[in-house]
Amino acid sequence: MRRLHRPAPGHRALRERLWRTRLLVLCGEPGTGRAWTALALLAECAQRTGGGVVRVGPGPFLGPSAGQPEFHRGHGCLLELPPVATDIGTPPDGPPHPPLDTRLDRLRDRLVEHGAYAVVLVPGGPVAERLLNARRHALPHEPPAATDVLDGHLTDLLADGPAELLEQARATAARPEVAEALGLDELLPGEAARLAHHLAGHARGRISDARLLEHCRSFAPRQARAWFTAPGRPDTLPAALPDLRAAALRIALAVFNGSAHSLTSDAAELLTWELAVTLDPHHAPGRPLFTARPGAAPAAARAVCGDGVEDLGEASVPVRAVWFRGRRLASAVLYEVWDGHHNLRGPMCRWLRALCDDPRPQVWVRAAVAAGVLCARDYLYGLVELPLPLVRTDSPVQRMAAATALAEASRAPEVRPAVDGLLRAWARGDDARERETAALAHGYGLAAGSVPASLAELGRIACADGSVTTSYGALRLLAGTEPEVVLDGLVHWLRDTRRPRRDLALLTALRAVTTRTSHLWGLTEVPELEPYAAWPLATALLAARPGCAPQLSELLRAALTWARSAGAAEDALVGWIRRAARDERQLAVLCGFLPRLAQDGDEPLDVRAATRIREVLEAL
Repeated sequence: MRRLHRPAPGHRALRERLWRTRLLVLCGEPGTGRAWTALALLAECAQRTGGGVVRVGPGPFLGPSAGQPEFHRGHGCLLELPPVATDIGTPPDGPPHPPLDTRLDRLRDRLVEHGAYAVVLVPGGPVAERLLNARRHALPHEPPAATDVLDGHLTDLLADGPAELLEQARATAARPEVAEALGLDELLPGEAARLAHHLAGHARGRISDARLLEHCRSFAPRQARAWFTAPGRPDTLPAALPDLRAAALRIALAVFNGSAHSLTSDAAELLTWELAVTLDPHHAPGRPLFTARPGAAPAAARAVCGDGVEDLGEASVPVRAVWFRGRRLASAVLYEVWDGHHNLRGPMCRWLRALCDDPRPQVWVRAAVAAGVLCARDYLYGLVELPLPLVRTDSPVQRMAAATALAEASRAPEVRPAVDGLLRAWARGDDARERETAALAHGYGLAAGSVPASLAELGRIACADGSVTTSYGALRLLAGTEPEVVLDGLVHWLRDTRRPRRDLALLTALRAVTTRTSHLWGLTEVPELEPYAAWPLATALLAARPGCAPQLSELLRAALTWARSAGAAEDALVGWIRRAARDERQLAVLCGFLPRLAQDGDEPLDVRAATRIREVLEAL
């Protein structure tokens, strides 16, 4: 331990405090190096007194009937409390135990009496927070830097080899693919030590590149497993509530990773209630009015708070956001609770369905995406418990959430044919709610396997159900990764003999000049549109993809010249120009496009439309 230990921040101050007070309580999560720090502190004190260091059981905290350790003069003792022992109340067959603070005071008196020292390790949670707030014996444990721990273990593991092996292991640790496979912003000391063993084996040729990356990809799932499989979880609600609240926060973070802290916290409390009434249906839990130290709960979930921005449509507002310190943790948590804890599925499904009825897109979109991810993990169970109940409600928000969930589920190649078949059956069925959901789902361009196939399905649905809902699906496709393909299809529909398809093309074009781009974000990233998120979609496409201009001008000319759409098209175009006048960049894009709109095509622009456009331009 002396060879490998790297001191944590404030190590000298901790040692002097232990030497002065004889008792130190370190609060922190397992894997953060707290036991190594405690042993190092005790060893340094023991060097002064000539004593030794021993581990003892948690007897002083388990009541008089438990075995009490013997303290020897000059010795240092390490006591580690298991989670179930940190908040013991009234035993079923005896007098109540005194508070933990009192037990710590008695322990310190015994240490002073015997001239010994002790460090007590307390896992994070409500009890640790109470001890820290009391500011008597307890201090938070801050882990040493992971890079120092990793380098120390690598140096030790490869000490008997040539120097080139150590340099190779260090270079491998810095490779981008290793960081990508780990998916953690910063390793805990225990994880750094484990990674060092894998890197040393790789440097010696015992582990291949593929095997090393496989080991690295297991770190986040292993953390999630540790969070949800802690031994000795109590079955009574009062004792279990701290664990349930911590589990709910981690699950809510997995769903709302990067969102506003207020939304995440409220969602976590809603899930806590679902978990609690599942464990004990006869008692509904309350909410604590006063929380722990700021940032304590996120830190226990390997999360951090910071500045963020939420898009509200016409404006964005600053928020206090919260996110996991590692991009793989969110998916690892969802997979662990869904695959490894079947009885968690019921409360999670009720919780997600309730969130999918929230009118705020910042809530229902995240919940719908999570529902789709879980549905793909177990389609037979997930379909019945998540999307189907949402489709059969009277809430448009819930049907949109169902469509989003099904589209997200269809990312999985093994599930996509089943989702495609379901949407095809709905599109040809008699239920208007199912047809609407199918049209919304095809707007993401995933379930049918390609953008052209999704657009073709929208055309079929329009012939049966009209073009209002289907035009929203087509518009979302237009904001996706293949707008040229969508525009080509819409222009082709202008010449279709079926009026619903012509109407769908016209309505989609008009919506493109009136709908803000950020309102149409799908499930696939479109980085080139990101700088123009606040612009109407048509303007954003003209700026990001100038090649879309010919098809867009043909669609808008048709809308302006056809009798049934001319009035709406004029209003939309005038509003488009006036909106652009407030932004010089938008106005420059639009001024470059309007001559094409007036000159292209076989027929001249309608006189009335041209006059209104000229009047608006003259008024700018």
